[in-house]
Amino acid sequence: MFIAGTMLLVMEAHAVGTVSRILRFDDYEIDLKAGQLRKRGVRISLRDKSFRILAALLEHPGEVVTRDELRRGLWPDEVFVDFDNNLNTAIARLREALHDSADHPRFIETLPKRGYRFLAPVSESVAADRRAPSPRTRIVVLPFVNLSGDPGQEYMSDAMTDEIITDLAAVAPERLTVIARTTAMHYKGSGKDVTSIGRELGLDFLVEGGMRRAEDRMVMTVQLIRVKDQAHLWARRYDAALSGIFTTSSAIAREIAKKIDITPSGGVEKPAVNAAAYNLYLQGRYQLHRPTADSLATAKRFFEEAIARDPEFALAHDGIAEIFWNVGFLGFGPPKEAFSTGVFYALRALEIDGSLAETHALLGMYRKELDYDWDEVRREMRCALELNPASPTVRLRYAISGLLPHGRVVEAAAELERILETDPLSLPVRSWLAIMLGLGRQYERGIEEARRALDLDPNHFVTHILAGQIYRYMESYDEAIAAFRRGAELSGGCPFACGWLGEALAKSGATAEARALLDQLYQAVAASYVAPTSFAWIHLGLGEMDEAFSWLDRAIDVRDPIIVPIKTYPIFDPIRRDERFLALLGKMHLDS
Repeated sequence: MFIAGTMLLVMEAHAVGTVSRILRFDDYEIDLKAGQLRKRGVRISLRDKSFRILAALLEHPGEVVTRDELRRGLWPDEVFVDFDNNLNTAIARLREALHDSADHPRFIETLPKRGYRFLAPVSESVAADRRAPSPRTRIVVLPFVNLSGDPGQEYMSDAMTDEIITDLAAVAPERLTVIARTTAMHYKGSGKDVTSIGRELGLDFLVEGGMRRAEDRMVMTVQLIRVKDQAHLWARRYDAALSGIFTTSSAIAREIAKKIDITPSGGVEKPAVNAAAYNLYLQGRYQLHRPTADSLATAKRFFEEAIARDPEFALAHDGIAEIFWNVGFLGFGPPKEAFSTGVFYALRALEIDGSLAETHALLGMYRKELDYDWDEVRREMRCALELNPASPTVRLRYAISGLLPHGRVVEAAAELERILETDPLSLPVRSWLAIMLGLGRQYERGIEEARRALDLDPNHFVTHILAGQIYRYMESYDEAIAAFRRGAELSGGCPFACGWLGEALAKSGATAEARALLDQLYQAVAASYVAPTSFAWIHLGLGEMDEAFSWLDRAIDVRDPIIVPIKTYPIFDPIRRDERFLALLGKMHLDS
């Protein structure tokens, strides 16, 4: 009867008393008196039965709470209900609120016909009253307007926006939520008013400004607006040398924090820069935000010129390292060669400045691809998270390189959802979240996230392909084939899209078209790099297992990044016990 007693205490605490017990796990806390579940201070809606089940599980972490104990606590003997269906529904709603998975549980483990067990560590504290933690202030820095009249100077205004966002996020991370760059940039030239933007992002304050560059100087105007009444709280004009951009952006961030009654508690010291080298670097970053083959080549030239001006410019080395990552990952060239070159630049950047969190995370990604050295991946990711745990880039790289390869897709999805709290309009994060949900067999949620990503950019061919993958996992072949065709069309016939399309066609019975696509790939590989997984998918769909395994083995040899989620691809489920598949896992050091 101990569970029934726990639930009675929960109801009593919710009704009377002067103290409230707070139970915490992961990023969540449950206030037993207030009857509230919160995630990082944000309240999560949870129905009464689900709340009481969670409370009972948290009171006995690691122990089995039986279905009969839950029945006695939730539905007294004199109350007639369809107990099994009601309990299953309440558990399902609880898992949905926690973004947990029944198949790959992070919090709630099901013991068939027995009950449930809470898996995560639980801690406890006591609050003096019902008041929730002080909410974090939410602010966005809108893209600065280019006041020069020269479209060629657009990169400067974007760069200043980036710097202020970065500095503001570091000023008081425990009290201030700063909307990330990707989401902020969606409002560039949108013409939306303060009220609309504030409502869409749940903002308290908004920063806007403009700048122009004159030779090696920059002139800026910055203003702070309170969203609820559109009051202009502060405005200032800055005139500074380009070499002092870091100092200026830091000063602006700290001034904004003071104006909204937040005492700066952090920040990073940044060095003065060579003005000419930094100007070239900014132009490179501007190109890097549009990762096409042409823009990557242009960005590389800018970064190389920046390094020629200043060989000790760590960020320029990091920029080239990121370029080669994109080249290898997107299939613009042989990945093993691209990754081998990129890791050199990442190491050089860290040799100059070991405090670059994003570069440590990038090096971890390289260690994943080049060496399958998971100890080194963990070391670099741990270092990156310690240096800058709030960085969306660090957390994204940790999700896709530190968690995904090991099948920890539920945790990876949680990391991505955490990023979306400050970057809700990020197309890459939405797309990766759809991938994680699909790999975690949460197909309906995966399709929902893919649709949200397509709302951000209906012409993003990668998102169409990943939506097709999820439909394929669901065996909804018509929808999958349509999505793959659209992705292939938008990409200009990308072999990556053709591989997935061919597999779906083969599984749906359209073997002639699947073989025609396979023939096209064999012709293409004679002239340029084609990901081996593209061949493997089609052979797998056609049931040609020897050829499929041969291409999968080759994918590992050439470091095709598409092989990395080998532990979670649903299309591999029928072959997971095959000795050849186990050998692939061993080759990637993923067999333990």
